[in-house]
Amino acid sequence: MAAENKEEFAFLKEKIIEKPVNKKRLWRQGIYTMGLAVLFGMVACFVFTAMRPIMENWLHPKEDPTISIPEDDWGTESVAPDTQEPADTQERTEAALKEPQEDPDAVKELELSDYQMLQNKIYAIGKEANRSVVTVTGVMSDTDWYNNAYESNGQASGIIIGDNGSELLILTEHKVVQEAEALRVTFIDEVTVAASLKKYDGNTGIAILSVALTQLDESTKSRISYAVLGNSRAVSQGNVAIAIGSPLGMNYSIGTGNITSVGNVIQTADMTFTVFTTDIVGSSSSSGVLLNLEGEIIGLVMQDYSGNGEDNTLTAISVSDLKKLIEMLSNGRDIPYLGLKVVTVTDRIAEEYDLPKGVYIKETVLDSPALAAGLQGGDVIVKMDGEEISSVKAYETKVLSLEPGQTVDVVVKRQGMDQYLEVTCAVAAGILH
Repeated sequence: MAAENKEEFAFLKEKIIEKPVNKKRLWRQGIYTMGLAVLFGMVACFVFTAMRPIMENWLHPKEDPTISIPEDDWGTESVAPDTQEPADTQERTEAALKEPQEDPDAVKELELSDYQMLQNKIYAIGKEANRSVVTVTGVMSDTDWYNNAYESNGQASGIIIGDNGSELLILTEHKVVQEAEALRVTFIDEVTVAASLKKYDGNTGIAILSVALTQLDESTKSRISYAVLGNSRAVSQGNVAIAIGSPLGMNYSIGTGNITSVGNVIQTADMTFTVFTTDIVGSSSSSGVLLNLEGEIIGLVMQDYSGNGEDNTLTAISVSDLKKLIEMLSNGRDIPYLGLKVVTVTDRIAEEYDLPKGVYIKETVLDSPALAAGLQGGDVIVKMDGEEISSVKAYETKVLSLEPGQTVDVVVKRQGMDQYLEVTCAVAAGILH
């Protein structure tokens, strides 16, 4: 029976044969899948690249890295606002008036301790400001008489003036770093990091160094401070001045004294600077800044503008005259250069010497863009690019508004046989290295 059942259902048996693999179709599907993956990746990459700055600005908005330093007005006395005294202050004042008052004519004798207390307060201002002082070291390689290689270091003080969000900006003298192969900056906590030259002005000799903020740990950041550029146009003869940096050639030293004169000027190509003299003793290697009693910088002490000799009194350039240059250098801009030393033709000078009103060219610097354009000593500038130029200040403002390589049409009046003739010279602004 079992054998009969097997024969009866034998037709249900079948053999399953595997379907042959279509290799061409498999390759097509693989290539198609890979193409879709590449296309998806490219689209994702494009969307990520396009959206990243938008999302970063939305989630982590960045501050404008541009440094802005407002110009100073000539100093005027500030007037305190009219305020109402609190009631408890009025009560204390009335109670004090009821008490017996000291004789106003009585002269209180000062003790030596009083003088020392004033000195301590003045030096405390300098010590606090020293947190913004750094030591700038320029490292140079050289060989001795026996052809042995060695490193020489040039040093000067620098002043931290701020940051742009990614770099710490340090003001110093270019002569110390101009031939250096490597730059180092040492902060008040003795931490030394690498620095780089951002920009410099070959005319005045000031330079801005940059230090990446990522190089500084939180401990150093908490120890340092940023210097404040004050209004040096409010400085007058007899004001107390504090010298920090390296007034005696040693960093972090402090000198105190008085401003002895504010009427001197130094004339360089395209610029005129007010110079302060002091009775603070310095040296030929002195550098740093002068502070007022608010701890604000009022002048830059620079070796090139100091007197000759081992011992001399400190001289400083008014910081208000340098603010525009410091701002441009901090933002990575070159200082435009024409190469003229000029003076304003005032009404009195115009009448006395029979000169046209404008800006008189005292000297045209050799190898300067102005000389190449044909400007001469004795010419009187009256217009630049159509703008009337009637003073040295107007001339300096116009020069600083130029970009290196930009051409400016300078209209001058040049003395002829019987009268002044109008001449136009096209001057291409350069850079003084």
